[in-house]
Amino acid sequence: MFKKIKELGVMVFKKLLKSSLLVLVTALLMTACATKTKTTKKIEAQIAGDVFTGAETVKYLATGVPDRVFFATNKSVLTTKARDTLRKQAAWLRKNKSINVTVEGHADERGTREYNLALGERRANAAKDYLMTYGISGNRISVISYGKERPVNSGSSPLAWSQNRRSVTVKAN
Repeated sequence: MFKKIKELGVMVFKKLLKSSLLVLVTALLMTACATKTKTTKKIEAQIAGDVFTGAETVKYLATGVPDRVFFATNKSVLTTKARDTLRKQAAWLRKNKSINVTVEGHADERGTREYNLALGERRANAAKDYLMTYGISGNRISVISYGKERPVNSGSSPLAWSQNRRSVTVKAN
């Protein structure tokens, strides 16, 4: 009888040991997968949600006036930062009444050509409409969509996609 109790105790101990090892190995694997590299942290610092917030692809219409705004995936809604940039553009355009601009709409590589052309147009029109609310005549602003045809970053990653989802204001004359 004591022998059976001893065997039962050994079986329970072995089962408990197996379970503990399994939990330990799983925890170690999950920790290893969750470790972020410096590159990952740098990329995350340039993206808020899925909207690019860095400055590496930004050019300037004039000193202190960025030429582009960025959008979330499949969206044409202006972010707070985009509205700030467009207000700067509007102020600059009010001071430079002889300058006309073209607002280019762009999309990332995902989606069909037709979908991305339409999305790029919605983005460009969102920027144009916002400039118009700040007193810039619609006659001075033309709109064109390039969809996914003119990426600023040809990569295929969240960072590249976020940099390509944009509208760019360029001098037309």
